Amino acid sequence: MTTAEDITDGGRLRPAGGFALKPAQQPAGPFDVAAEARKPTVRDALVTGLLVIYPAFAAVAAIIAGLFLAGAGNV
Repeated sequence: MTTAEDITDGGRLRPAGGFALKPAQQPAGPFDVAAEARKPTVRDALVTGLLVIYPAFAAVAAIIAGLFLAGAGNV
């Protein structure tokens, strides 16, 4: 819980930006580069490939299943 001592500095109010975390203490946001940037690994490439390829296969499978269920399998 925030107390009066947390927001005051010797009886005076601190500036609004004075209590902000230092950049090294804040987690990187979705568009920020992490402080300890690392090289991409094989795992990163596999996960990225899965995220790209799986929806493509799922879309093709859904189209084929839809055609089959619609009776286009007789052609």
